[in-house]
Amino acid sequence: MLEEVEHWLTRRSWSAGDRTLDRLLAAKAARGSTVSVVLPALDEEATVGAIVSVVRRELMERVRLVDELVVIDSGSTDRTGEVAAAAGARVVHRDTILPRLPALPGKGEVLWRSLLVTSGDIVCFVDADLREFSPDFVSGIVGPLLTEPEVQFVKAMYDRPLGGGTEGEAGQGGRVTELVARPLLNLHWPRLAGFVQPLGGEYAARRALLERLPFPVGYGVELGLLVDALHTVGLDALAQVDVGVRLHRHQDDRALGRMAAAIYRTAQLRLQRGHLVRPRLTQFERGEDGFTPRTHAVDTEERPPMREIAEYTAGRAA
Repeated sequence: MLEEVEHWLTRRSWSAGDRTLDRLLAAKAARGSTVSVVLPALDEEATVGAIVSVVRRELMERVRLVDELVVIDSGSTDRTGEVAAAAGARVVHRDTILPRLPALPGKGEVLWRSLLVTSGDIVCFVDADLREFSPDFVSGIVGPLLTEPEVQFVKAMYDRPLGGGTEGEAGQGGRVTELVARPLLNLHWPRLAGFVQPLGGEYAARRALLERLPFPVGYGVELGLLVDALHTVGLDALAQVDVGVRLHRHQDDRALGRMAAAIYRTAQLRLQRGHLVRPRLTQFERGEDGFTPRTHAVDTEERPPMREIAEYTAGRAA
């Protein structure tokens, strides 16, 4: 590990308990900051309501840390939107945001569009499939952005049990992180080698930074934002906070394969922009007649920095 990264780990890695809510509220008031929490959601009726309820009760009603809570529904076929609204979130459908630009499938697309329908100076993203959700996932990663003016981008770090329990399996989740993302970062962006969960879906950033970054529309969004944030504001403006344990629904191997391909492609684009062909990934499924190939396009589209979108700049000016 680079000496710079070792030094960064001592200065820019914290635990959620390092900052009390009282301290965060005082810092928020002193700076006049506002905080938006965004949950991208697709068919998450089983978990989204509990997450919204915790954020609303603990961080909006009991204390006023969060100013805005928005669920972006990207085409759910279940009751995700209804459940989220009943729990107290403002629900916005992806396709109603910037309708002149047809939506592309993918999580990154939803995160990018969320900037158009939120207003907070600090934007906090939280995945909608988390179980046993703790408000530390929000207050922990928002904290450094409220108390450390030089910090601009904060990732959550946590244990990721592979099964349903929390004992004996702490290091077994995050297979794409360990097999794909971590080797890529260590080899090509060694200054990011100190991030424990580079692909985690819980992170917060200053709007002024997010609107300067391109957003990969699919699974590569977390790696893309992290790499681009490094190049835009430097390592010392990035941080991570330990929020404990993350329990969520795990993907099957084929889905993980598609995720890995998109992440690898996102890295390639940042290493060799303009010199690559559009990739596809072939996987195999066993059927009655043996193995059958299934070929998928790798989601490599990217949206431009939000500040280049006329509707966004006009809305911010107003």
